[in-house]
Amino acid sequence: MIETDTMTAIKGIAVGHYSDDKNLTGCTVIRFPSGGAIAGVDVRGSAPGTRETDLLSPTSMVEHIHALVLAGGSAFGLDAASGVMRCLKEEGIGLDTGSGILVPIVPAAVLYDLNAGNSSVHPDAHWGYKACKSAEGSPVQQGNIGAGTGATVGKIMGMNRAMKGGLGSFAIGLPGGIIIAALTIINAVGDVVDPRTGSIIAGARGENEGEFLDTMRLLQEQSSLTLFPGTNTTLAVVATNACFSKTELTKIAQMTHDGLARAIRPVHTMYDGDTIFAVSVPNNLEKKQLDVTIAGSISAEVLAESIIRAIKSAKSLDDYPCYHEWRED
Repeated sequence: MIETDTMTAIKGIAVGHYSDDKNLTGCTVIRFPSGGAIAGVDVRGSAPGTRETDLLSPTSMVEHIHALVLAGGSAFGLDAASGVMRCLKEEGIGLDTGSGILVPIVPAAVLYDLNAGNSSVHPDAHWGYKACKSAEGSPVQQGNIGAGTGATVGKIMGMNRAMKGGLGSFAIGLPGGIIIAALTIINAVGDVVDPRTGSIIAGARGENEGEFLDTMRLLQEQSSLTLFPGTNTTLAVVATNACFSKTELTKIAQMTHDGLARAIRPVHTMYDGDTIFAVSVPNNLEKKQLDVTIAGSISAEVLAESIIRAIKSAKSLDDYPCYHEWRED
């Protein structure tokens, strides 16, 4: 039995946010125990915005990270990670590089939300610092918060047909006390589909309430697109308290992308920067073991559910209706 069915079900993980509801953007910080966590990453979208992801390669020396940053603001939002580094440095957390010099390791990834609100306002170091300081182990807030504040989906026909995306989180317990959890920011060009029914629950809107244009059908009817690259992106973190190496976590991150494919149509496009981090946070002396194939397969399922939660937790903003407002009863 887990205490919460969100990312913070894993002991040692804390989540904090900074949200600007007026300008429709924000950032989310996921903190790990002071000793850090082992992580891998896999980028499948063709327009990513990232920082410090190269060091997560199995061939890179650094083993542990101390926090992750997910932010709006496109490439501008990467600045939020600088504030997280400052926060951790003040707390004496970081990689010991010798002579007592600590360097916090804080990978980051961003999504494009500049067309949803005020494009001149975006996450910065101050926002990252505030989000890091506010991180806590209580159940993760979902919907229009943090990096999900200005997230939208269903943009194949432009923003005037889009719907509200957001932040979602889900966790499950496995035998032996193992937990797998996910936190996702859904901001895709495509539609969001409930994998259980195959039905679109958020996406490009039709003329009538509850009606969807069906992005995949539209793609079959045309040979070119007028979208701009890098204006979308779904970001996710999957975490477990089981022990894995960087190599194994990289494979788990790869497999977890199946969860995006089950819930988003299309996904991994030239217009998205889809990025998934996989993190191992063992939290007791009895190291929990789990097969990589099991971990990757379950992570994909957990991720897909976190996407559904993000859509169903979102609230309407400006011209972007949410799931509960648009759906047919």
